[in-house]
Amino acid sequence: MPSLDLAALADLTTELTALSARAANAIQRVKEQSRGGISVRIKADSSPVTQADDAAEEIIRDGLARLHPAWPVISEEQKEHVTPSGNTPHFLVDPLDGTREFIAGQDEYTVNIGLVAGGAPILGVIAAPALGLIWRGIVGRGAERQEFAGNKISPPKLVRARVPLAGELRVMISRSHLDTRTLAYLDSLPHTHRMACGSSIKFCRLAEGAADHYPRLAPTRDWDVAAGHAILVAAGGSVIDPDGAPIVYGTPELRIPGFLAWGASARTEGALNGSHSIVKG
Repeated sequence: MPSLDLAALADLTTELTALSARAANAIQRVKEQSRGGISVRIKADSSPVTQADDAAEEIIRDGLARLHPAWPVISEEQKEHVTPSGNTPHFLVDPLDGTREFIAGQDEYTVNIGLVAGGAPILGVIAAPALGLIWRGIVGRGAERQEFAGNKISPPKLVRARVPLAGELRVMISRSHLDTRTLAYLDSLPHTHRMACGSSIKFCRLAEGAADHYPRLAPTRDWDVAAGHAILVAAGGSVIDPDGAPIVYGTPELRIPGFLAWGASARTEGALNGSHSIVKG
């Protein structure tokens, strides 16, 4: 099995950055070719899927098979999901997160590629096709943001989570999946400013210091969370279950009952000083 040292992860992140940009470009081509309306079909779980999901899925699966054929790929659009055995590294992919926003003509949809090893996300790449932005991070090495247009990707800029300002907690909330339990939790928090957003961009806003907290107390799936989890932790934040325990990935259902994502705290801020590029290219 290929090494999982930081140098190898840095090289892999460079490859995944380019791969996410190619998938993002494919999504945008579908959007541009569907001016008369995007064709939608409904999956067995009642969620929508489009030709853009399929196009991004094909690009990512082909790319990952080339990069690491021995590592399993678990993607939202697979017809059947097989849970990896033991601590086998595996990719978790959502080729188009925020399909409802994509269909509605909003800009908040993403391409998510995460790498899980030892039961925890260690690397994440998220591309936002309509925004021309890519966020990426390696746990223990740092997180970055880049701009992209077509095949051109800008040099990376370090991002880091912020310590909340006194008397203000900026909280990201789901635009399409805000449930009653999460609403009740939000009502219990003091001094909150709520910021609605679709897709995994919510994790990225925490990672770059634009917000402080993102709670989701409704169930979601491993591929919805892994890439954002890795990026946020790399930026100095945390993702825990509602009881404060680590998130468990790789259950038979690939299901996460809920989570609390946080930006930096005063305790972690000291470790976030300095700047460097986490990967080459």
